[in-house]
Amino acid sequence: MSAAPAYSEDKGGAGGPGEPEYGHDPASGGIFSSDYKRHDDLKEMLDTNKDSLKLEAMKRIVAMIARGKNASDLFPAVVKNVACKNIEVKKLVYVYLVRYAEEQQDLALLSISTFQRGLKDPNQLIRASALRVLSSIRVPIIVPIMMLAIKEAASDMSPYVRKTAAHAIPKLYSLDSDQKDQLIEVIEKLLADKTTLVAGSVVMAFEEVCPERIDLIHKNYRKLCNLLIDVEEWGQVVIISMLTRYARTQFLSPNQNESLLEENPEKAFYGSEEDEVKGPGPEEAAATALPARKPYVMDPDHRLLLRNTKPLLQSRSAAVVMAVAQLYFHLAPKAEVGVIAKALVRLLRSHSEVQYVVLQNVATMSIKRRGMFEPYLKSFYIRSTDPTQIKILKLEVLTNLANETNIPTVLREFQTYIRSMDKDFVAATIQAIGRCATNIGRVRDTCLNGLVQLLSNRDELVVAESVVVIKKLLQMQPAQHGEIIKHLAKLTDNIQVPMARASILWLIGEYCEHVPRIAPDVLRKMAKSFTAEEDIVKLQVINLAAKLYLTNSKQTKLLTQYVLSLAKYDQNYDIRDRARFTRQLIVPSEQGGALSRHAKKLFLAPKPAPVLESSFKDRDHFQLGSLSHLLNAKATGYQELPDWPEEAPDPSVRNVEEEDLSLIETHMGLLGEYTEVPEWTKCSNREKRKEKEKPFYSDSEGESGPTESADSNPESDSESDSKSSSESSSGDSSSESDDEDEEKGRSSESEQSEEEGKRKKMKKRKTVAEGHREGSSSDEGSDSSSSSSESEVTSESEEEQVESTSWRRKTPPSSKSAPAAKEISLLDLEDFTPPSVQAVSPPTIVSTSLATDLEGLTLTDSSLVPSLLSPVPGVGRQELLHRVAGEGLAVEYAFSRQPFPGDPHMVSVHIHFSNSSENPIKGLRVGTPKLPAGISIQEFPEIESLAPGESTTAVMGINFCDSTQAANFQLCTQTRQFYVCIQPPVGELMAPVFMSENEFKKEQGKLTGMNEITEKLTLPDTCRNDHIVVQKVTTTANLGRVPCGTSDEYRFAGRTLTSGSLVLLTLDARPAGAAQLTVNSEKMVIGTMLVKDVVQALTQ
Repeated sequence: MSAAPAYSEDKGGAGGPGEPEYGHDPASGGIFSSDYKRHDDLKEMLDTNKDSLKLEAMKRIVAMIARGKNASDLFPAVVKNVACKNIEVKKLVYVYLVRYAEEQQDLALLSISTFQRGLKDPNQLIRASALRVLSSIRVPIIVPIMMLAIKEAASDMSPYVRKTAAHAIPKLYSLDSDQKDQLIEVIEKLLADKTTLVAGSVVMAFEEVCPERIDLIHKNYRKLCNLLIDVEEWGQVVIISMLTRYARTQFLSPNQNESLLEENPEKAFYGSEEDEVKGPGPEEAAATALPARKPYVMDPDHRLLLRNTKPLLQSRSAAVVMAVAQLYFHLAPKAEVGVIAKALVRLLRSHSEVQYVVLQNVATMSIKRRGMFEPYLKSFYIRSTDPTQIKILKLEVLTNLANETNIPTVLREFQTYIRSMDKDFVAATIQAIGRCATNIGRVRDTCLNGLVQLLSNRDELVVAESVVVIKKLLQMQPAQHGEIIKHLAKLTDNIQVPMARASILWLIGEYCEHVPRIAPDVLRKMAKSFTAEEDIVKLQVINLAAKLYLTNSKQTKLLTQYVLSLAKYDQNYDIRDRARFTRQLIVPSEQGGALSRHAKKLFLAPKPAPVLESSFKDRDHFQLGSLSHLLNAKATGYQELPDWPEEAPDPSVRNVEEEDLSLIETHMGLLGEYTEVPEWTKCSNREKRKEKEKPFYSDSEGESGPTESADSNPESDSESDSKSSSESSSGDSSSESDDEDEEKGRSSESEQSEEEGKRKKMKKRKTVAEGHREGSSSDEGSDSSSSSSESEVTSESEEEQVESTSWRRKTPPSSKSAPAAKEISLLDLEDFTPPSVQAVSPPTIVSTSLATDLEGLTLTDSSLVPSLLSPVPGVGRQELLHRVAGEGLAVEYAFSRQPFPGDPHMVSVHIHFSNSSENPIKGLRVGTPKLPAGISIQEFPEIESLAPGESTTAVMGINFCDSTQAANFQLCTQTRQFYVCIQPPVGELMAPVFMSENEFKKEQGKLTGMNEITEKLTLPDTCRNDHIVVQKVTTTANLGRVPCGTSDEYRFAGRTLTSGSLVLLTLDARPAGAAQLTVNSEKMVIGTMLVKDVVQALTQ
């Protein structure tokens, strides 16, 4: 015994990857037990300062988890490394924490501040992992923190983080359902996301949290349809399932006219091609008998869903193909459902698990849409290698597809299957033969004869199943089959299967007049063995005795009494009760004489023949492809498929509000008055304007084909409609052509309305042009009414305005007719570039509270007041296209920090063109941009010609969607295309906001905790001057200076252009010690990047 511990010590721990682990505890028995020193080497590696060792340890731990080993005892050692600076280690730590956070909740809670810091990490994977760990801690106390984290992540610039936020929503909802209202707001925000990565996850969250809020889908319906093809497979399944239910509530049934006609179900679903060419002949013939009903016209959104899901039938994922198949089955017109058959048959070559699910659905479909699968009959033939459940399902489909044409082939197959060694499959085949005989009268006798031949089979189970099926078939024509009944009666001695014996006894009793000699003898034999029979057989013996007593009492009176006496004392109370009841009914007595007169009517009443139906007949009330359909029982969480509405709901709810075009025509002056934009800054090209007005759901990031744009844009030209109608297949139904006619009419109407709008615009432009010809007198008059704050603009801002005005005058649409530049006075500026600084806030720049704060405040820097009112220039011009690469065309760009006219959410970018070649450059414009999701561009007007040696400047607007992602686009001339990109510094994504000190402190108090980023820095001696500090901060970020009573503290405020989120910056520059920079912002990632940029600018 003493050798055991020594051996254990020798082999302690895990000696190698393939060796078992030995325990050191002598009481544990040695092998298969864990010891107290287990994983010590991993703990030591995790405690070292070397990242390489930590990484190796984490790799081994994650590998252990992947193999199913328990690594929970390493939690304290792993969680310490969550703050590790190595990105790779940090990723693996988060993978571990997601796995064990739910089990080790107390330890995970201790590190919650680290997870919160991880939510502000610049790396998107770390931010997502931190949120995933946070949502895995199932403790109600951190629900507010989780909610805040989800809201912040839903606004993150990374689509991966937004996707993780969508995944966290159902977790939080299951933890605390009281948060539903707030979560619905987050879901609504994420549903508007145009990124394919987010779409599937947010729809899943919608289905889990608020599937009844169908109103959230209206505005996003067309976008989801157009994004569907690019979403990941899991997301496609979820979205298709949701859109199926949505379509059932919002569109009319495409088969409502067919349902009135009630076509003969025996008839195959597909007619011949000649019938299709003939068109609505039968409908016209039946029109007199049917009530008047409006002709069905398919909703364009219904057609959009069907067209955009059809390509997914070629998906490699069986789940996606199955989802599209169920959508077509539930939503498509009958004439179009056939397209799914080929895709489903393709799935039958997959694994047996996939085959099982697909065949379950095919079996249901083949009952109502039999003709759909008839061409693929041979695909459902059974292989010897198929599992039993697959064989039985294929048998079900073959039986459903059997008709008078193919029944000989099907019966030959069945004949082969009966020889199988699989007894369950053989029994199912015999039942299938019985169903074929019931459904197709022409082969009933053939099937019956075949089943009678099976009665001589050696296998008792085959014989028993045949008897049960024959019994059902004989009920249809009993008079013609007396011989078969006699043959069955002889089998009672041999067949021992209770169900088969009971079936024979029932047949003999029911048709005892056809076998008057054999029936009493059968009863005699059964009376002998009565006590040894099964209960089901005993009940049928009592029935047989009662029927024979009523029809042939001379021969069977004593036998009947004997059987009833035996049954009276049987152990089963059902048999005892049946015996007493039968005796009182058939044997006349003084008390029960009234009932005995009707005994023959009760026992010998004609009974209808049983209908042999498929077990899948009523399964289609469950949504195909669902777990409930598979189980044929309502599963937890199943949502019923809604019925079609009687009247079509309002389709306008799916229209997305387009931006008001009046914003493009006018913009705000310095003091809030609206000013006309000069004629040459407006977009004169109708096609370009239509592109800008296009709703977001029709924009598929530059990759949408002609059919998508024509379908999703309701104002598409009639030319595109005629193209799409000519490309449609010849087999389309009449309802589809009606739909196209309606679309053509609609497009022609919209074209007329556009022409009228164009005339109005031309008139308006003429009046604007006349207003400019009136000279500067009116300008002077308007300027005289402006406030004194305008006259306080410094010479610095004046120069900037003059410069911007000069380049604007250089770029009219036709350079030939451009007048020579005149002397520009500041009074003319209002017509061209109002120097409005605040893009997001209301037009009043200097609030009354700010004015009162400024009155008694002594400012150390004399240039502070002007800097409050004029935008500080940012980084100078940067090269966009070198003159060598541009073949003589040099392009530079700069961020002007002026509000972009027409859209305050856009960053205004000045593009400076120079022609250093010897030839004029013609047709300078922006080509079709391929932009990341959320980013949009407003192009500058086309520059028709740029002469050699000349330069000009144009203004374009870019909505960066509060992210530093690059906007990629093409600069095109008549002969060349140049690919360029503009990437903004984080400081250019905001506009200054001016507020008082009290307002600043109040807003800063709201943005604490995770919304506050602090960094310590050492300011160089050159950066101790107020003017230099303010200049460096405002050059780095487009922020406004906020007055401050403390001399060593600087405050700046701004808002992000797209979302309007506040960004507050505080610099505490103490004379002694390190300075402290604090940024408070709802956008944590923007705050983190801004801190980094400002620290870099101040320490240089």
